[in-house]
Amino acid sequence: MTERSPGSLSVLGIAGGPEAGGRTSTAIAGILSGAAAAGAATTLVELAFTPHSEVVAAIETADAVVLGSPVYRATYSALLKGLLEGTERGKWGETTAPLQGKAAAIVLTGASAHHFLALGDLRNVLANFFAVQVLSPGLYFDHGGFLDRSTLTEGSATIAATHGSALVDLAAAVRSSKTLSEITPQV
Repeated sequence: MTERSPGSLSVLGIAGGPEAGGRTSTAIAGILSGAAAAGAATTLVELAFTPHSEVVAAIETADAVVLGSPVYRATYSALLKGLLEGTERGKWGETTAPLQGKAAAIVLTGASAHHFLALGDLRNVLANFFAVQVLSPGLYFDHGGFLDRSTLTEGSATIAATHGSALVDLAAAVRSSKTLSEITPQV
């Protein structure tokens, strides 16, 4: 575990794409750059190459998470879905709830703009099923948001960095509020 001063925050980026360094990882890195500029320690993990237990352990120690995925068939990837399905939420005999009380940002990527509605599905799962405080609005970048697979356009980079900075603000607010971090899923 990385040592941090009491005031510092950590932000974990989780890329749900099938390959390292794809557009989704690039979009998450844009958000993480804004979080780092706001003073947070940042880390990016790729679900396709990181064991589930390591990802869950990283979530547990992070103050905030950025969940990103390419959109396939109008929803987020099976890799991200698998992570969420395999992550406990403190209900029905589960002993941990690593996402509960976290701040989160979401970013999805896709080939065309009409898949942006998939943001709502991921937001609902995080907010309602895991009691995560989700930054609004979520981000969606189609191919027009990138110069190439590893470079956001200037406009996309700016909005991603702004979201990263806002996520740090949200994480600080959640961390400083006893009640926000103690909200649990109802069902």
